Amino acid sequence: MGKILIKDCTIVPISGPVIEEGAIAINDDRLHYVGPAGGLPAGWQADTVIEAEDMVALPGLVNSHTHAAMTLLRSYADDLPLKQWLEQKIWPREDRLEREDIYWGTKLALLEMIRSGTTTFADMYFHMDAVAGAVVEAGLRASLCQGLIGLQDTSDQRLEAGIALVKEWHGAGEGRITTMLGPHAPNTCTPGYLIRVAETAAGLGVGLHIHLAETRGEVADVKGRYGATPVVLVNKLGLLDLPVLAAHCVHLTTEEITILAEKKVGVAHCPESNLKLASGVAPVKEMLAAGVNVAIGTDGAASNNNLDMVAETRTAALLAKGITGDPTVVPAHQALVMATLNGARALGLEKEIGTLEAGKKADLILVDMRQPHLMPPNDVEAHLVYAARGSDVDTVIVNGKILMAGGEVKTLDAEEIYAQVTKRMQKG
Repeated sequence: MGKILIKDCTIVPISGPVIEEGAIAINDDRLHYVGPAGGLPAGWQADTVIEAEDMVALPGLVNSHTHAAMTLLRSYADDLPLKQWLEQKIWPREDRLEREDIYWGTKLALLEMIRSGTTTFADMYFHMDAVAGAVVEAGLRASLCQGLIGLQDTSDQRLEAGIALVKEWHGAGEGRITTMLGPHAPNTCTPGYLIRVAETAAGLGVGLHIHLAETRGEVADVKGRYGATPVVLVNKLGLLDLPVLAAHCVHLTTEEITILAEKKVGVAHCPESNLKLASGVAPVKEMLAAGVNVAIGTDGAASNNNLDMVAETRTAALLAKGITGDPTVVPAHQALVMATLNGARALGLEKEIGTLEAGKKADLILVDMRQPHLMPPNDVEAHLVYAARGSDVDTVIVNGKILMAGGEVKTLDAEEIYAQVTKRMQKG
């Protein structure tokens, strides 16, 4: 680490107005100064200086829901309904994935995320110790949980693996790794199992990461079995008394939106996956109006098919406008808040990341604005949401460490990753 000075950049701090001709001073893993260039503390000397003219600095993007190693299944089983996609294609193929496959699939995901400006992600999968190891090596920040399916014979072993992940990895990688427990969904876990997982999480002092109300089929199934809609059910079971990150939340009643707001549930809105699997469109306008903390996630690359949070943020903004017929819904600044601060909040990390402010962790990205599609510089926030591409990200810094500079990732070997994932999927 050391001292880094980023000079002459435009700053989108999220917590306040855009700063033209700004400077950012990083001291080890923290932001020391963020503001106009003239306000840099006198005598502060950097070890590394980044000349950032024509660059925009903003907090690293937070992918609030994904299954990183599903990069292995990208374009493997496309254009199918969710139930058929999962039961006939994805789950049988996942059963043959080994720990090393998960490790390399995750590394591919981390490479893609770094290149497109994601610095923090929330992940639910299996062999999560392999995922944690890959994250530590790559330098990213992550909230990890073992996926828990309560209707399978392995439900007890999965919960034991989830507990082991929390005990062994929470706070690892200089604090970059945090953990949760991950009950898959109320239609794949019995009420008794959900209660057991929630009580275990409370005992460990961690939150829950769960899929909720993703499809009409799930809602009908849960209602038919338990006489309540998914959000109402998990609230009755006491899950929402813990910090909860809820993925999707597509099919909600007005009552459920109120519950999500009151219980301060973080919602991971995954518009592209929901569109591709024809699951529907989450009521983002209504959730935001009710005060729900709506973040953005890509879901896994098998149902997206990329992990590009720049693209996902644009889709979230455009879809909200198109579905409501209101062009003022999710304006550019709101979309950026959802992709950064709201994501941090959903992961319980808002005191450390999500905005560019002195004292917070040095997690930020620089976007190269000297591109034909980002000219002229009329409105920087609108450009970032409606015109930018993931490939415009030039520099990525996490915890004060430069992970990418000039578009070159420094912590991962791309060619080795490509060779490994190709070999592993060819073996069948």
